[in-house]
Amino acid sequence: MSLSNLFRRKPTSTILQQGGDGEHSGLNKVLTVKDLTFFGIAAIIGGGTFSAIGNACFSGGPGVVILYVICAIACGFTAMCYAEFASRVPVSGSAYTYAYVSFGEVFAWIIGWALLMEYSIGNIYIAFSWSGYFTNLLESFHIHLPEWLTINYKSAHAAFIESKSGEGMLAWQNAPTIGSLKVIFDLPAVLINILITYLVYKGTKESKNISNAMVYIKLAIIVLVIIVGIRYIDIDNWTPFMPNGFTGVMGGVSAVFFAYIGFDAVSTLAEESKNPQRDLPRGMIYSLIICTIIYIILALVITGMVSYTLLGVSDPLAEIFALKGVKWMLFIVSIAAVVAMTSVMLVFQMGQPRIWMTMARDGLMPKKFAEIHPKHKTPGFATIVTGLVVGLPIFFTDENFVLDFTSIGTLFAFVLVCGGVLMLSPQSEEELAERATKGKFRIPYVNSKFIFPLIVLISAVLVHNLFPTFFSDTFDFEGENFATNISMVVFFGLCIVMSFLAFVKNLSLIPLLGLISCCYLLTGMAVSNWKWFGVWLLIGLVFYFAYGYKNSKLNKA
Repeated sequence: MSLSNLFRRKPTSTILQQGGDGEHSGLNKVLTVKDLTFFGIAAIIGGGTFSAIGNACFSGGPGVVILYVICAIACGFTAMCYAEFASRVPVSGSAYTYAYVSFGEVFAWIIGWALLMEYSIGNIYIAFSWSGYFTNLLESFHIHLPEWLTINYKSAHAAFIESKSGEGMLAWQNAPTIGSLKVIFDLPAVLINILITYLVYKGTKESKNISNAMVYIKLAIIVLVIIVGIRYIDIDNWTPFMPNGFTGVMGGVSAVFFAYIGFDAVSTLAEESKNPQRDLPRGMIYSLIICTIIYIILALVITGMVSYTLLGVSDPLAEIFALKGVKWMLFIVSIAAVVAMTSVMLVFQMGQPRIWMTMARDGLMPKKFAEIHPKHKTPGFATIVTGLVVGLPIFFTDENFVLDFTSIGTLFAFVLVCGGVLMLSPQSEEELAERATKGKFRIPYVNSKFIFPLIVLISAVLVHNLFPTFFSDTFDFEGENFATNISMVVFFGLCIVMSFLAFVKNLSLIPLLGLISCCYLLTGMAVSNWKWFGVWLLIGLVFYFAYGYKNSKLNKA
């Protein structure tokens, strides 16, 4: 095994022949910039709005809006990097394909493996949240499902072990048994996964029409939530603004960042876009801007309506209107949540099969994953496998685990996308002129030679003045925040190294800021997140060396 082969890069010309030129793809090209923007909104406004936002506000208080802004800035820089790649490499595969062009095969595999976690495992969290709101909606019609069909086994078992009253304990006590095994599973979560898998299998056009309709519905309801909620705002609830300090704000990074990862899914639809080099970048950026504004306003409204201490629940929007006695809004919020999360699952379930399809084309996955259904023009086999990957863990895991697990994988992918843009070879004047003529996106080049080191220096001075003990606390390796401090020290070292490289190599500022922003968000991840992520990557590398390395198309070239 040659070490150099691990970093073999895939030529752009080869990638374009697989689908980017519009002639070699077996997929239907039906998506416009409006459709792509709506797919982005569909993916971004869902679990983050109706579930994860509660835990974020509980951790950071009203100051969580700062974290939404930080994440939006990081995602904004990252979205521009995605857009640059989408313009130059307009094929399915998302960050996996982009890493193959810039870093090489082993990094492409790692990203593909991480994206499997982002899309497939992330949908498990959405399925659980969807089930909670759907069950509440049924209750409003006086339809009651037994508790053992509305909760996952792990949560019910934990409630029994802790002797905690509520749904989990009732499920454990009343569940039927097969031998000594309790029959407990989340039936609505299982059924919605089956329905979404079938819809995605049927076709992109059908998925597009349903997704667009759901986006209209949930945007209208979210506007209604904001308008009604404003009437109940008590500005005293915004004090203290950061009750747990900036550490508390950063403690919500997993929940907040999970809300933003949907724009990444848009890049997987390149081969089904009518004009991917022009429309993909616009769709990603438009959806990100719209959703950031919505999230900030929504966070201010809900933390203004009730104390942040009451928001650590799985259905925060329903909770605040229940506390305020606005019963008619509970019904509307439940409908909005069901619609919103259905659309998120739809987009995520579309994204993963297309990444597998691209990896199979390259020989890194079995050929079966690259098969296109002759009638529906979708990656049929990969779609069914994705449904199984989402559906089976629903029976034995819970939502908190997959939330943290998904966020760290996504951030890791974003870091490599931003770094990949920095490593792309510069284009000729003719190529740049051709992109400008056809309206293709291009990241504006801003020389970071002096700007980035100055940003790092000014940031350090501001942090020292605003938080005098920050640096001394960070370099205290004997306290309870040992792991967090270690990650911050590594981040400081990265800033210094990148400042030097920016000065020496005249790096482009925007992808550099994207890289640093995403690395900063990674410092908010807990040690347990890194451990599980490390295990996941190790499993992926075992599969790569056992199958992908020797079956790679580049290995046979």
